[in-house]
Amino acid sequence: MNIIEKLYCRVFQTCFRIAIPILPYRNPEVMSSEKEIADVLKSKKITSVLVVTDESLYKLGLLEKLKQELKAADVSYTVYDKTVANPTIANVEEAREQYIENKCNAIIGFGGGSSMDCAKAVGARIVKPKQSIPKMKGILKIHKRLPLFIAVPTTAGTGSETTLAAVITDGETRHKFPINDFPLIPHYAVLIPEVTKGLPPFITATTGMDALTHAVEAFIGRSTTKETRSYALEATKLIFGNIEKVYKNGNDMEARKNMLYASFLAGKAFSKSYVGYSHAVAHSLGGKYNTPHGLANAVLLPYVLEAYGETIYDKLKKLAVAGGLVTEETEAADAAKRFIRKIRELNASMGIPEKLSGIRREDIPELAVHAAKEGNPLYPVPRLMTAKELESFYFAVGEFEEETQ
Repeated sequence: MNIIEKLYCRVFQTCFRIAIPILPYRNPEVMSSEKEIADVLKSKKITSVLVVTDESLYKLGLLEKLKQELKAADVSYTVYDKTVANPTIANVEEAREQYIENKCNAIIGFGGGSSMDCAKAVGARIVKPKQSIPKMKGILKIHKRLPLFIAVPTTAGTGSETTLAAVITDGETRHKFPINDFPLIPHYAVLIPEVTKGLPPFITATTGMDALTHAVEAFIGRSTTKETRSYALEATKLIFGNIEKVYKNGNDMEARKNMLYASFLAGKAFSKSYVGYSHAVAHSLGGKYNTPHGLANAVLLPYVLEAYGETIYDKLKKLAVAGGLVTEETEAADAAKRFIRKIRELNASMGIPEKLSGIRREDIPELAVHAAKEGNPLYPVPRLMTAKELESFYFAVGEFEEETQ
C-alpha cells in the first residue's frame, strides 16, 4: 500500500478513535427470560411484534415459550421464519412487508447472527422506507431511531445482540453489504442459555470461535479503549475455559452460560474497536459461496494473526496470559506463537478443518478486492494490506484440487 493510501486509512481511523467517547454508543439492557420480554413489551404498550427467525429454529420449537409468554401478556405476534444463513435483501423486504401488514410496532430477532442481522435491516427499512439496503452500506447512513428492538441470541458467537453491525447479501450478485449504524444496537439483549442447548456440536464450535475472533481482532486493533480491552480479555478467558467443555457436553449449562456471556462481551468490544481482515475475508467468502461465517473466521484467524507478525506480539501475549496459556514471564514472541498454536489446537479438537472447500482460484482477485473495500479504511488493523496482499489468505485456506499437467 502506498504512503498516501496508508496515511488516509490511519487518519480516518484516528478520527473515529478520538470520537469514541462522544459517539452515541449504548449498551443494551440485559434480560434473562422470555417472561421479561413479554413484560417489557406490555409495559411499553406494544400491541404487535414481528419475530424474525429461521425455519430450523422454528421447527425445533425454540419459540414456543416466547409465544406462550406473549399470548399471556396479550401481545400479538407474527413470525418471519424464512431467514437464510447469509440473509438476503429479499429476506429483509419480505419481513418488512410482514411487519407492515400486521401493524407491528416492535421487532424481536430470535436466532443466530443471520436472524438478528435481518431483523436490524428490517428496522432500518421501516424507518428509512425510501433508502434501499445497498444505499445503507457503510457507516452513519441511518439516523432515525428504530422500533423497539429485542435480540435473543441462540448461538454463543456473533455478539449481534449488542452490536451496531448488520451484514446483508445481495442474492443476485452475492455481494455482502456491511451496515454499521448506532440505531442498529438492540435496545435489549436476552441471554438465555437454554435456547442454545440444542445446537449441534460443530455449530457450537464455529460460533464460539467466531466470538473468539471478535475478541482477538478488537483487542489487537489500533482503536481500543480501556473498556474494550477489558471486555476482550474477559471474553478470551471465558472462551478458552468453556468452549471445549460445551462442545463435548452440550448439556453443560454453566459452560453454555459462560460462552453466551463471552459472546456478549466480545460483541461489546468490537462494536467500539472494530474487527479486522479475518472478518473482511470471511464476509467475502460468505457472500460468494455461503461459507458459514464462524467457520471461515475459525480457519482464517491463525493465518491472519501470523501475517501481522511482530506488530501484535505484545498484545497476543496479554491475550495468552488471560487465557491461561502462558505467564507474565514468557517472552512476547513465544507467547504470541503459543496463542496462535492454541487456536489451531482448538479447531482440531472440535473437528474444524484446516481448509475451506469451494474456493475457486479464478474468483480470488475479485474476492480480495471486496475484502479490501470492506476493511480499508474502516478497520484499524495492526498492519494495512492491499487487495493483492489479501489474496494470500484465500490461497492459504482454500482446498484446491490438484492441477493436472
